[in-house]
Amino acid sequence: MKRKDFPKKFEWGIASSAYQTEGAWNIDEKGPSIWDTFTNAKNFTEGNGNTATDFYHSYKEDILKIKDLNLSSFRFSISWSRIFPDGIGAPNPKGVAFYHAVIATCLEHKITPWVTLYHWDLPQKLEEKGGWTNREILHWFAHYVEFCSLEYGDKVKNWMVLNEPMSYVGLGYFLGEHAPGKTGLQNFLPAAHHTVLCQAIGGKILRKNNKNACIGTTFSCSQVTPKNILRRNLNAAKRLDALLNRFFIEPALGLGYPTESLPGLKKIEKYFKPGDEELMQFDFDFIGIQYYFRIVAHYSLFPPILFAKEIPATKRNVKTNTMGMEIYHKGLYKMLKKFSKYKGVKNIYITEAGTCLEDSLKNGTINDKERIKYFKKNFKQVLKAIDKGIKVKGYFIWTLVDNFEWAEGTKPRFGIIHNDFKTQERRFKRSALWFQKFLSKD
Repeated sequence: MKRKDFPKKFEWGIASSAYQTEGAWNIDEKGPSIWDTFTNAKNFTEGNGNTATDFYHSYKEDILKIKDLNLSSFRFSISWSRIFPDGIGAPNPKGVAFYHAVIATCLEHKITPWVTLYHWDLPQKLEEKGGWTNREILHWFAHYVEFCSLEYGDKVKNWMVLNEPMSYVGLGYFLGEHAPGKTGLQNFLPAAHHTVLCQAIGGKILRKNNKNACIGTTFSCSQVTPKNILRRNLNAAKRLDALLNRFFIEPALGLGYPTESLPGLKKIEKYFKPGDEELMQFDFDFIGIQYYFRIVAHYSLFPPILFAKEIPATKRNVKTNTMGMEIYHKGLYKMLKKFSKYKGVKNIYITEAGTCLEDSLKNGTINDKERIKYFKKNFKQVLKAIDKGIKVKGYFIWTLVDNFEWAEGTKPRFGIIHNDFKTQERRFKRSALWFQKFLSKD
């Protein structure tokens, strides 16, 4: 398999996020985000992103590494609280200038910037007002997007409104495992509905202010397989699929929430206002899918409403990464096929896909040959999708440098560049050298 096997205009990029890389959490007048608060709490033991990979100070070097690896695009997110320390009000000039500098460095090296507007780091001041559970966030988010689209829109043509809404709503406002640590349907339902509305509102503002912009949003997804063909397990898999793969994309396409598969979530209609069905919809230029693992589901009395649980991959005698997620490459093709069937989906980018594995030092090189195998097998699934006529337009590797992996801390290493978190020294892994050669035009 070679680069030339892919379409000539196929986008090869790297993906990252602000909180996981920037550090500089409380300097240059940046306000705290919910992740600053969450990870600096006494009961959180996995460290924090206060320094992360120090991208705030090393962005020039890291972007140059992207160029050296022959990647053509860089996906990064803007920290809302770096621009607006209180979430609303007057912008912070130093924060605004930082992203101008990042964008300018990308363009200097002929790397296309792809900006994600929200990658989970809500300003803490807004969370204190209810965060995503407060319908006022429609106005807060609109204010933020309006500013960013006008401030950076002359240089940035590719935008992603949200990153993985099911992840930050489900883990942050239902299970409490991620920031801000809230639990229960009373938090999940309003947060989910307001997220869907903001997803479309953000797209409409970008379209209004940036006529030639390419606008998308991203969704986490997992191939959901039933434990066996017993009807109760088949239905359990359908419910999990509706929640994990359909819940946030279908409202944007005018299909509403998939409550026919999840009748217990009809309670979300309690949070509707007149006109919301139309307000939820936006005609995106592309969608991003982010695939990491497969789920095997079975019927369970708990949790109620869902009546389904995942059988952990560690109990199924399958290959896993260091976070215990099953490595199942065929699922990537199945997800591309699934999302391509939606009438309103024009183009698909794989906006995140990677894996965390144990790396070893051998002859002065970080040896991660299993990661190379992982990407090769993933790329075969992408080529299969393209050959079947699915409009896959690009692949963004997760990620450049080993970073702060949310509630898991710095233990999982997803980067193709090794990071020493004590010294911030970067070293190319074998996978980085492989990409450098694979993407070479020579």
